[in-house]
Amino acid sequence: MQAIAYIVIALHVISAIGLVIFVLLHSGKGTGLSTMLGGAMPATSTGTGIIEKNLDRITIAFGVMYALTAIVLMLVYRPTA
Repeated sequence: MQAIAYIVIALHVISAIGLVIFVLLHSGKGTGLSTMLGGAMPATSTGTGIIEKNLDRITIAFGVMYALTAIVLMLVYRPTA
């Protein structure tokens, strides 16, 4: 059972780091990675480009993974004293 807990802890740490990185990559008002890489790409009807949409999807995926691993850790992890 402890092996599963260690795997989930590793996934939790990876998702936390990924979540921080991808939140910081989002752009503010015309700045950030999406503008730097996709400046020549036209925006869609919603006002965001393809790169910004992909950043949104990746950020949401890391957020969901973080939440799920937190719930699994709550159920699986039993620290030894």
